[in-house]
Amino acid sequence: MKEEIVIKNIIKIRKSKGITKRSMAEAMNINEASYGRLENSKIALSYDTLAKIASIFDMSVIEVISYPDKYIKAMGTEKEPIEVMLQIRLQKDKKDQVLKLILGENDFEILNK
Repeated sequence: MKEEIVIKNIIKIRKSKGITKRSMAEAMNINEASYGRLENSKIALSYDTLAKIASIFDMSVIEVISYPDKYIKAMGTEKEPIEVMLQIRLQKDKKDQVLKLILGENDFEILNK
């Protein structure tokens, strides 16, 4: 993501939270002019600085980068197979009935894949 977009996000977040440039500078232990140069892209935005700004906003770095969208980590995809193990003890004559109940009428197709 381009640095200019991240800087714009920082400005939007700062303004939405009602935080002044002076307050940001104080929280970052830099002078207000230096903070102003950061917002005006006169000095490069390092990851450490971005992390400090995110902390001041009580946000994660990824939340600042993706603002106003929310970043949600995918825990898996539907294409990944899920392993299920089921063990049932049955009398021999009940096995076919239970398989049809669990797998439906297509039990042989499912078992042969």
